[in-house]
Amino acid sequence: MSRIGKVVIEADGGSRGNPGPAGYGAVVLDADGQELLDRSGFLGVTTNNVAEYRGLIAGLAAARELGAVHAEVRMDSRLVVEQMSGNWKVRHPGLKPLAAEALALVGEFESVSFHWVPRAENLRADALANQAMDDGR
Repeated sequence: MSRIGKVVIEADGGSRGNPGPAGYGAVVLDADGQELLDRSGFLGVTTNNVAEYRGLIAGLAAARELGAVHAEVRMDSRLVVEQMSGNWKVRHPGLKPLAAEALALVGEFESVSFHWVPRAENLRADALANQAMDDGR
């Protein structure tokens, strides 16, 4: 597999109701902001935090498929960003396995940074998550 330097992962998840019908979306961009891959999926009925983690996991897996060495993750979920940065503990039992799965993927990169962004700066991933919820796929 060829390796690429740095990618940006924009990830999002949401549920309509909490819990409610949920979906996630993730986009992997190159250094110039060009889209390389996207992922989305419908999750059935779950919480928004589970959906956010599923978006992150999908984005990290897609970046790994591309052979990325460094990743910058941008999400509008303060909870996930702070937990993955090690600033907040993962207390909810339902999130612990998802956080562990995400951390295992993080370990496959030389470096991964996490940044909170306003929803207005996460529109591509948000649109994918909403489309997944609309399609119920």
